[in-house]
Amino acid sequence: MMRALYTAATGMNAQEVKMQVTANNLANASTTGFKKTRAEFEDLLVETLRPAQAGEGGRPIPLEVGLGVRAAGTSRTFSQGDLIGTQNPLDVAIQGDGFLPVRQLDGTLALSRAGNLRIDATGQLVTQQGLAIEPGLTIPSDAINVTISESGRVQATVPGRTTPTEVGTIELAVSENPGGLTALGGNLFVPTEASGRTTLVTPGEGGAGTLLQGFVEGSNVTTVEEMIDLITTQRAYEMNSKVIQTADQMLQKLTNLR
Repeated sequence: MMRALYTAATGMNAQEVKMQVTANNLANASTTGFKKTRAEFEDLLVETLRPAQAGEGGRPIPLEVGLGVRAAGTSRTFSQGDLIGTQNPLDVAIQGDGFLPVRQLDGTLALSRAGNLRIDATGQLVTQQGLAIEPGLTIPSDAINVTISESGRVQATVPGRTTPTEVGTIELAVSENPGGLTALGGNLFVPTEASGRTTLVTPGEGGAGTLLQGFVEGSNVTTVEEMIDLITTQRAYEMNSKVIQTADQMLQKLTNLR
């Protein structure tokens, strides 16, 4: 009975982790560029009460009892989110697997799928958090129009000139293993050893995808699916708690034997 209590407790802990992951997905259903996560589980060690035996009179199968479950990790789904029109010429949506490379305040490189860009006080093209994209681009302060092509080419029209001025190119970052990236919050990911090499390429090359001006990528969270996960997680949690109640009742009957 004690084994059943501990096993059911691991199940409740695991479902609590899944509930937290699902809650975070739902909370970010409207976050620009958010990528949903999924909790992954694995069973704990199996206790062998009697091993399998070969030969005449042997038992061909063992007697084993599992010791429960634990959360093994969280996997992130990098599927394309819906494209949302904003009519803002500085907004760009990535149609593909690439990331916007940005330079953090400490100088390290970070990656983002959120393309709601802005121009800061110095004219630099920055993210919503004020982080400059990499490589940096400066928009003329008197620009009356900015165009961004699918290949990332940025042009600005200034007063007195009919020909747009070439400003630079927005590059995209490609990671060998996006699942190995570490999420920092603020729509940012940082490369790790597990994510492999990160390469900067021109949009349209290396599988990075292209840019679409005047749009942003919405979250890839499907609220209906998350609500179904929420219900199944709650039911699994209740069933594990029921196992604890039942085991406790059985132990109570044993202790009351005369």
